[in-house]
Amino acid sequence: MTPTRQDVALAAAAFAAGLVLLAGGAYTHRGAVAALFVLPLAVTCLGVVLRRRAPVLALVLGGVALIGDVLLGPSLGTVLIVTDNIYAGVLYGPRPLGRIMLWITSVGAVVLGALTGLAIQDWRVLTVVGIQAALVGVVPVTTAIVVRQHRDQAVAERARADQMAHLAELDRQAAVSAERTRMARELHDMIANHFSAIAIQSSAMLARADLDAAATRKIVESIRENSVQGMAEMRTMIGFLRQDGEEIEARRHRLSDVKALIERTGFPVELSVRGTPRDLPAAVDLAGYRILQESFTNVLKHGTDRGARVLVDYRPDLVSLTVLSDVGDRPSGLPGAGAGLVGMRERATLLGGRFEAGPYESGWRVRVELPTDSGEPSGLSWPPARTRTAEPGEGTPSKPSNSLRDGELS
Repeated sequence: MTPTRQDVALAAAAFAAGLVLLAGGAYTHRGAVAALFVLPLAVTCLGVVLRRRAPVLALVLGGVALIGDVLLGPSLGTVLIVTDNIYAGVLYGPRPLGRIMLWITSVGAVVLGALTGLAIQDWRVLTVVGIQAALVGVVPVTTAIVVRQHRDQAVAERARADQMAHLAELDRQAAVSAERTRMARELHDMIANHFSAIAIQSSAMLARADLDAAATRKIVESIRENSVQGMAEMRTMIGFLRQDGEEIEARRHRLSDVKALIERTGFPVELSVRGTPRDLPAAVDLAGYRILQESFTNVLKHGTDRGARVLVDYRPDLVSLTVLSDVGDRPSGLPGAGAGLVGMRERATLLGGRFEAGPYESGWRVRVELPTDSGEPSGLSWPPARTRTAEPGEGTPSKPSNSLRDGELS
């Protein structure tokens, strides 16, 4: 590290000021000529030049110059500049040097004052010399220690601020990544539900030759509606996933959209709403919508022509969803891995809700309770007769008029 222009300029100004003080007689006259005081003055000014590049060397030069100056006089200019050598050595030098110099200067001021007082036999001289020694040695050391502590604290605070900013950026990136992952899952759910409905309705058309033109047209319209809606949702979601930078939010589906969802099912659905519909938390709104969508897909796969009955019950601290449907005796012939039940259960569990799905009377029932506040979800309030929760892949108990395997529900 080369000396800075600021240090060189400071050294030149100090040397010039020292020469002015010498010319004015600001030194102790012990018979030495004034020109001799220029040498310790020049040495201590050299220490000013090296104050940042070599602070320990600057401190040593200041000590040597002070000793030589004291032997000659001393002179005011050299003593004043030595204080900067001490200050720079403690501020820019090794950290332990500050504690060492504090001990040296403190003990030195006391010893110097005591020796001078004993030599002159005047306690007033002891006090004056001790205070002067403290001003030259102790004050620059303590000032440098305080300044260094504040500087180190500022550096630590800047590092902490940078670290907090970095952590905040990592949190933001993690939130964006989690949101994109959720959106990718939503994209999968949307496409799976729409294409399942299309496959079921088209299979029904191929399997039944007795459909009239009106029924055929209705099924084709439903197929078209599902395909158009699926493409639109997929295009919107992919557009969101392609965006970079700021956080994004997918188009939100709500339980209030259940009527539009029913219109796309292609089978009769009886909808009942209890309580007063209200705005729900986004996660609850979306989970309820997806659970109903998946339930309708299962009804398409395994239900009968009688369709389903849906109850949406708004309560003070939760919203309850119930889907009842009859179950056909013949297998659907459509692929299913039981992932639908797993997904519905996971959505409800993540929100602290309750989920049950299984045989109910002569059909199948899906029942979900989702809490809408921070409290614990309440218990299920209408216990069904002969109802149990069916786990995906678990065999279903026999019923008088139905045969059903849980693994076929999704």
